[in-house]
Amino acid sequence: MANDEERIALFLDYENLAIGARESLGGSFDFRPIADALAERGRVVVRRAYADWSAFEEDRRMLTRHHVELIEMPQRMGAVRKNAADIKMAVDAIELSFERDYITTFVLGTGDSDFSPLVQKLRELNRRVIGIGIEASTSALLPPACDEFLFYERLEGVEAGEPRKARTRRRGVKPKETETATATAVPDTTVEETVAPTRTERDLDVLVTQTLAGLERSSNGPVLASSLKRTILRKDPTFNEADHGFRGFTELLRNLADRGVIELNEGSAKGDPEVTFPSTGGHDEEAAFALLRDTVAKVAPKSTPVYLSGLKTQLRKQQPDFSEKRFGYGGFLQFCRAARARGVIEMEYDEAAEDYVLRPAPASAGRSPSK
Repeated sequence: MANDEERIALFLDYENLAIGARESLGGSFDFRPIADALAERGRVVVRRAYADWSAFEEDRRMLTRHHVELIEMPQRMGAVRKNAADIKMAVDAIELSFERDYITTFVLGTGDSDFSPLVQKLRELNRRVIGIGIEASTSALLPPACDEFLFYERLEGVEAGEPRKARTRRRGVKPKETETATATAVPDTTVEETVAPTRTERDLDVLVTQTLAGLERSSNGPVLASSLKRTILRKDPTFNEADHGFRGFTELLRNLADRGVIELNEGSAKGDPEVTFPSTGGHDEEAAFALLRDTVAKVAPKSTPVYLSGLKTQLRKQQPDFSEKRFGYGGFLQFCRAARARGVIEMEYDEAAEDYVLRPAPASAGRSPSK
């Protein structure tokens, strides 16, 4: 076994997942897509699921076929045991983290924000934490706490059926908590499916280029694709290149390279290329610099001098979706400094106005002195 192979412990809050899948996706919960997703990430050495199994007879057989250990949490008469499975699962996870120091990753199958303290404690113990939940019943607080978060319905192999009749469900409320309350809900009329907002192509460009720029500033060596992917997941644990139509992260990077957003070079390891910004700037970046130059030239006769403050608003009048962050710049001032360095504009600091003054660069301009 490779020393760097992830050893994974899987804990399922099964009632949360099963009822969420039934009500939000209109079908039964299938363990196979989770097993396949985790097989791509490492070796699963512990598989446990917690529930009152008297309510999930068919699911018991399905999980047994996948070698999942079933932890029985019976609902006793006259006792309040709503959180019994949650408590047992949290205690077992912490206990395992001390008893099995070879386990590197804990996977928690739940959408309940009550598990956020468990996630934080496992990360304090230097364990990687992956969450898995049904999107409609996952608390907005849980995904950011994890190193990575997988929405069940986005996994390969999950087939969504017709959702059950409309229910008034708030994000972060566990399905078992709403079972009784929704029984008296207003009769259904039209099921309105709630779809989480997805990134546009430009949003994806911004995420990659901002992350790449930050890594280039903070690291002493080249930025590898694997390092870029890990950092993106730290920023957004729900990130998945498949949501954007790519089969892998390298394919996404090749698409960005083809569009001139980034540049790929052979890395030290096969399949892990070095990622940089184009040495001469991509086509879109050159167009952005041209837009800046033209805007400064257009504004200059009307308002002399042209100050940096308010100039970005003028650019967006010409191109509403303009954003310097798409090209990896931390702010508009940094973008303008890059334009000055390329001889696109001239820029100097006006002490009296406490602002930068910009002018169109002469046709044969070189680099201007900087403040």
